[in-house]
Amino acid sequence: MNIGKLWSLLAGLTLVTGSVNAEILVKNGDSIAFLGDSITSQGWTNTGGYVHLIVAGLESAGVKVKPYPAGISGHKSNNMLARLDNDVLDKKPTWMTLSCGVNDVWHGANGVDLESYQKNITAIVDQATAKGVKVVILTATPIREQDNADNEKLAGYNDFLRALAQERDLPLADLNADCWAALKAGNGPLTVDGVHMNPEGNLVMAKGVLRALGFTDRDWEQFEQSLLDRPNTVVFAGNANALVWPVSPDQGISLGQYLALKKIVAAKKLDANRVNTGLCLKAWAEVLQQHQGERALDWDKLRKEAGAKLAEKVAEFIKEN
Repeated sequence: MNIGKLWSLLAGLTLVTGSVNAEILVKNGDSIAFLGDSITSQGWTNTGGYVHLIVAGLESAGVKVKPYPAGISGHKSNNMLARLDNDVLDKKPTWMTLSCGVNDVWHGANGVDLESYQKNITAIVDQATAKGVKVVILTATPIREQDNADNEKLAGYNDFLRALAQERDLPLADLNADCWAALKAGNGPLTVDGVHMNPEGNLVMAKGVLRALGFTDRDWEQFEQSLLDRPNTVVFAGNANALVWPVSPDQGISLGQYLALKKIVAAKKLDANRVNTGLCLKAWAEVLQQHQGERALDWDKLRKEAGAKLAEKVAEFIKEN
């Protein structure tokens, strides 16, 4: 996927586009809790994750917020309800995004049936709104990026979320619809393993949430340009169609570098993992060579140096190809 095609895709995802005069709902100084599962957890731990992109996107529009990341791997609606007070309400956020549903379905017999899910989600929304927290509903993203029994089942969960958002007049980010629109247009994959987001998937999620919060096309266009050169937007991705850093530096590469690498790999029919492994190992080899003979190595410092060196190696590779 080339850069122009990706941005065209993201612009086309808007189901209802706001006018350029629309008001951003979140205000400067507000705080946002991001309640969710591993998708949300990685949206924060990955510097190019959707949570970071939302925070950066708002800041690009002059709205600085305080994030409260509250994603935990494997969690379902019952888990999120149980920890709502401790992880969200006790922090007294202005806003809360609610991303829940994938594990309720994906975990099968250990999941949460639709009736219980409805009760759990309703309780989360009721308790949050009772404390004055403004809730943004996120529909659950597709499972394995293809038609299957899990996604057929998930449709009922997402229909409930859409109805709840309409009934309570809550902002809705219909990320499931956005993801399917991208996949059906041939612009996948959006995940590294069928569930967790790769850089493209994180962009789709961030755009959807920002749109729900009042972002206009103009707001996104201004933000997207900054992403192309923004350092550390891509830290990892990991399947045959994406880029993977086998030794994870603390610093990543820009989105523009990532997209350029993908274009080269596709055009030359290269093995993406071999390219990535080679670049990463070259970066680490040079860093370790510089510190050869030192008795005590500061690995935190080395990881940062390796990250910076990796960006250099990627830039050289792109220039040579």
